[in-house]
Parts: sequence; structure tokens; C-alpha cells
Amino acid sequence: MRGASVSAGSVHADFEVHRNWLAITHNLPLSQWYFEATSEWTLDYPPFFAWFEYVLSHIAKYFDPQMLVVENLNYTSRATVFFQRFSVIFTDTLFIYAVHECCRCINGKRAAKDILEKPTFILAVLLLWNFGLLIVDHIHFQYNGFLFGLMLLSVARLCQKRYLEGALLFAVLLHFKHIYVYVAPAYGIYLLRSYCFTANNADGSLKWRSFSFLHVTLLGLIVCLVSALSLGPFLVLGQLPQVISRLFPFKRGLCHAYWAPNFWALYNAMDKALTILGLKCNFLDGTKIPKASMTGGLVQEFQHTVLPSVTPLATLICTFIAILPSVFCLWFKPQGPRGFLQCLVLCALSSFMFGWHVHEKAILLAILPLSLLSIQRAKDAGIYLILATTGHFSLFPLLFTTPELPIKILLMLLFTVYSFSSLKSLFRREKLLLNWLETIYLIQLVPLEIFCEIIFPLTSWKQQFPFVPLLLTSVYCALGITYAWLKLYVSVLTERVPVRQKAE
Repeated sequence: MRGASVSAGSVHADFEVHRNWLAITHNLPLSQWYFEATSEWTLDYPPFFAWFEYVLSHIAKYFDPQMLVVENLNYTSRATVFFQRFSVIFTDTLFIYAVHECCRCINGKRAAKDILEKPTFILAVLLLWNFGLLIVDHIHFQYNGFLFGLMLLSVARLCQKRYLEGALLFAVLLHFKHIYVYVAPAYGIYLLRSYCFTANNADGSLKWRSFSFLHVTLLGLIVCLVSALSLGPFLVLGQLPQVISRLFPFKRGLCHAYWAPNFWALYNAMDKALTILGLKCNFLDGTKIPKASMTGGLVQEFQHTVLPSVTPLATLICTFIAILPSVFCLWFKPQGPRGFLQCLVLCALSSFMFGWHVHEKAILLAILPLSLLSIQRAKDAGIYLILATTGHFSLFPLLFTTPELPIKILLMLLFTVYSFSSLKSLFRREKLLLNWLETIYLIQLVPLEIFCEIIFPLTSWKQQFPFVPLLLTSVYCALGITYAWLKLYVSVLTERVPVRQKAE
């Protein structure tokens, strides 16, 4: 499997991204890191990740020094690819440790004679062998395992009531990859509710007199010290605006080149459908329609023809509104670690649904923490199966070469069959995890894949409408992810919390 992309001609774009970042941090002074633009893959991660690349570069030079030359654009060699692959595998040790700590947080109320049916074993497999993480890191190429290791470890520490450690780990994580700001509201509210306020009333309401100024001060110091360590050097150099502009490139457009399966994918598809209908009914003038919106397919700068164009501010407002109910539930209906996990998943999903320039890989930010909920309650297990199956399927376009086709299908089948069988066995005394409509929806992914990978390439449409497979995949998966998001929200909002649990 890991040899699928070893040859120099088959590596994915993210290999060049990280090779370039190795070269930048190794050869250039700190003051030029966020200005260097020889390659189109400029450094656009926070400073801690840049320093991470800097450390790796001093090991990489012993494998192939040529990979560290900034001007060697698209450079590949077997030694380079081997080093990059090995660095991902090595840093995954943090993810393995984080999974171990998460498994320790699971209570043992569900007894099982067979170790294969124990909730902790099932959770370990769902996390360690997660299909999406496997293909994104070890076939495509990224360091998400290391980063998700930091996130899961911070979650485990909060569940263990080691609040300062959890806050420190999450603060460090934000300065490794800023996409995790999506779930920052869940961390902030939970720490405020559970750590800064130290007691509840008998009815579960907040005891305002229990507010601890010391605890707030400690949390503030952690955030300030980590931020100072990360951004301080660039603040001294007067380069903080440049760093911020790299981290938040709003000029890239609403959607990624391949639409992430979210609300905006449905919005864009509706705009295309209305445009076609408008042209056929002579409501629109074909000469005034931007060419890219009708013939270019999925482009970064998508121009809406009928529906109003979407601005970064609009996406921010939509995201804020979508997150708000989950944050209110975390504050007014406290359920301890379970409530925190629910809010974290909803924050991740809401940001995925309405964020600006969202990448399809961001769905893992919701799938992985939802794994912890899936082994605790049948209702959450059903939502997990829908979200994981649909979200993982939406990652298929990342692996687009012919040799990778059987690999991704086989891995997806193995993980999906295990997920369904293990969770069904765990909740065998409960009702069905999925209803008939949900089952039919998921089964339809099979003919969709057959059409996109086998039938469509044989048709004449391939030349005229090459974007159709991506569009169908994005829109169909968006329906499933939207449904899972809404179902989880309804579950959280309608769930009754015992007064005793609130008080605790």
C-alpha cells in the first residue's frame, strides 16, 4: 500500500508542498519564510509547523540534500519520497499514544467476553485504522496523524480532568495548523464551564460564586505564552500581517478546486442548475455568463450566475450561527466530557458546512472525535456510520490514478465492513442503527462509484464535461453529510439530561 506512490512520477502535489517547505525553512532566514514565493506552494501553515519542517529538514539532508534546494521545483527521488513517507510513519507514534489515552477514558459498563467486542478495542480500530486518515497521510501525503494525535490527546486530558494539560496541547495544536480553530469554541466554553467555574447548584445550574480567577489566569497565561512563542518573533520583525495573510488567503475563493461536500457544494450545484434552466427558457443571456461557471467545471474562483455571490463575511456569519446552538447546549445542558465531544463534533461539522474555502479532508475533524461517541450510544453509532461512510467516500477524488483505484476501494470496503459489523455487534440489543432510507442512501454510493470510475470515462461526455464525476460525488456526499449534521444536532438539542448529571 505505502509503495503505491513511491515512484517519482506518481507522487501527489502535497509531496512537493512539504518538500518546498523543508527547503524554505532549511535555507532561508526566519524573516523570509512567509515571503518566499519561488514555488506556488508557499508556506501557509502557522509558525510551529514551520519549525517542525525546519527540524525535519536537518534530518532530510542525510537522505538527499537536493530536496532542500528551493529552486528544485517538483524535485523527486526515491530517497526523498522514502524520507517523507518515513517521517509521517514516525510522527504517527503520537497518534498511537493519543488513541491509547482516549481508550483509557472509556468506561467499562459494556462487558464483553471477547476482546474483539470490547468498546475500547473497537474504538482503537476505528481510530488507528481510520480509512480517511490512512489514505490522506500514507497514500496522498500529509501529517494529519501527528496533528490529530495532538487533538485527541488534548481531548483525553480534558476527559481526565487534567484541564491545563488539555488547554496547553490545544493551544500548541492551533499554532501547528490553524484549521483547528473550527473547534476552539467547544474548548473555550468547556474549560470556562468546567474549570473556571468549579461548582454547580443542585439543579445543575451554574453556581456563579464558584468562579475561580486563578484558573482563568492560568488558562490565559498558557494561551499568551504559546502565542508569544509562536508569533512573537514575527511580531518583532513587523511581519505579523504577512503571516496572517498567508494563513487566511481569502482571495482563493469560496470553494476548493474540488468542491468539499458541504452546503456551498449544494449552493453551487443549484446555481448551475438554475443557469442551465435560465438559458433553455431564454431568461439569461449566454454571452454574459462567465465562461468558467459553465464550461470550466470545478474551479477555485467560482462565479455565481443566478444566486447571489458569497463573501468571506457571509460564510463567517453562517458558521457562527450554525455553531451557536451547540455552544449554548454545552453551557446550559452540561454533560461533562460527552457534552464536550458533542459540541466539538458539531463545531467541526458546522465549520465544514459553511466555512470559506473548505478542503474535503477537513471532514476528518468531525469523523475522528465522533468515533469516541459512536461506541457509547446506538444513536451516535448510526450517525457515525452515515458520516464516516459518506465523508470517506468524498475523499476518493484525492486518489485519482489507475493503480490507486483498487487500493482505495479495498481499504474503504475493509474499514466500512468492520465499522458496521463491530458497532452492530456492540449494540446488538438495541434497535437497528440505520433506518431503511439511510441504508438505501449509503448503498447508492456503489453505483455512483461505478458510474464515475468506469462508465463515464467511456462516454463522449468526458471531453465536454470532465467535471461531472467530481460534481456528482461532491453533491451526493453533501446530502449525506448535511443529513448527519442535522441528525446529530436534533439528537443533542432534544436530549434530556438528568438533573443529577447536570449537578455533577
